[in-house]
Amino acid sequence: MSDTFRIVDIKLDERSVIRRTPEIEHDRSVAIFDLLEENHFHPSGSEGGPYAVHLGIEEGRLVIDIRLEDGTQHGKHILSLRPFSRAVKDYFEICASYYDAIKSASPQKIEALDMARKGVHDEAAELLKDRLEGKIEVDADTARRLFTLISVLHLRPDGTVR
Repeated sequence: MSDTFRIVDIKLDERSVIRRTPEIEHDRSVAIFDLLEENHFHPSGSEGGPYAVHLGIEEGRLVIDIRLEDGTQHGKHILSLRPFSRAVKDYFEICASYYDAIKSASPQKIEALDMARKGVHDEAAELLKDRLEGKIEVDADTARRLFTLISVLHLRPDGTVR
């Protein structure tokens, strides 16, 4: 895999750090690890990276601040979070059910919830790819991992979803 069009560092805006459940914190950590291991990230018109990306929320919008690995500003994209609201709520609800089921439910119920969770995740990743069209090209796995991180940013300090 080429290092030209990939993320080598990713940060989340932690100004509104909240106490995340261990499960959400685990999902965040795994998404970052997996994203840095393998991704495809090609900002439109870019001659190449690698890139350092900072994800944040400002005034109800997702801010994707792209820099080159050395910190040089490379671009910034701002997306409305509104199209992601339903997907994020559905994702957190199904994840909560899944994590509860792991404790005591039958393997069939756990598997059904896991499939539903993956389905919501896949749909949200496609939505993200669509919203990034013409701005940033990403593959399906990169979109899935970025959606997980965007979901974490949706959490308000009181633990509810924006």
